[in-house]
Parts: sequence; structure tokens; C-alpha cells
Amino acid sequence: MPPRDRSDDIGIAPSDAPARARYERDICAWSQEQARLVREGPWSEVDRDNVAEEIESVGRTEFDKLESAVRIIVLHMLKWDHQPAFRSRSWTLSIDVQRVQLDHVLGDNPSLKPRIGEAISRGYRSARIEAAKETGFDKATFPATCPYSFDEIATRAFEL
Repeated sequence: MPPRDRSDDIGIAPSDAPARARYERDICAWSQEQARLVREGPWSEVDRDNVAEEIESVGRTEFDKLESAVRIIVLHMLKWDHQPAFRSRSWTLSIDVQRVQLDHVLGDNPSLKPRIGEAISRGYRSARIEAAKETGFDKATFPATCPYSFDEIATRAFEL
């Protein structure tokens, strides 16, 4: 007797359902199935287009982590520079945490180093808006482009 397909029991489409339908219905289950297929080698069953798209999304996710860390650091730098009376240990610790994240992302993904300028530019656009919101200052108070180099973002000292 062949093993019973338990996919119905847990809400996953059975293996004979089209891969695209499984991808659209439950990406987590789809990803596990595709990983199994890639490892076992029945290449004709691999959902190549979606596998390729998901692999590419891993790179986008890592870039997003880089941009996010830069955005948070720059946000606190803007507040630090424009609101000296409100400087706090919380801001310095937030910068420290995001610098650790920055180190991890770049350490794990050295291919992102050439994209640091892009991450700064994209992160700054959001940081500038957030800084205006959090400080109550007009957005025009902050420079239109990021006033900080990557070296400043990564290493500038913040002392209370």
C-alpha cells in the first residue's frame, strides 16, 4: 500500500495540484515542497519560475534589512543633530543596535557593499519624513539628501 498523502489533513494542496496554485495558497508549504524537490532531483516537478522569484526575493530581503538599519540610524542622527535638548540614552542604544544589524547584514552579504549608497539614499528619504514627524519640524528643516557619509553612519560617536 503506498503512503497516504497527508497534505489534505493539514490544508496543503495534494502533490498533483498545480505548483502555481500551491504557491499562491500557502507559500510556506510550497517552499518546503520545492526545497524537497530540488534536493531529491525530480527537476520536472520543480516550479522553476516561482523558485527563481523566491530566490531573488531573498536578495531583496537582505537589501531591505540594510536599508532599514541605515534608516533607523540616520533617523536618530537627524534627531540628535536637530534636537540636542532631547538627546537620550535610548537614541544611542538604538544606533548601537542598528549598527550591529548593519555589520551582520554586510558581513553575511558582502555583495551588498556596492549598494550602500543606494541604501543610504532610500533609507534617508524615509528617515527624513520620520524625523519631521517625530520632531514636529517641517520636512524642509532637514537636507533634501543625506548629509552623512557611510563612515559617519557606521562609526560616528554619540556621547551624552
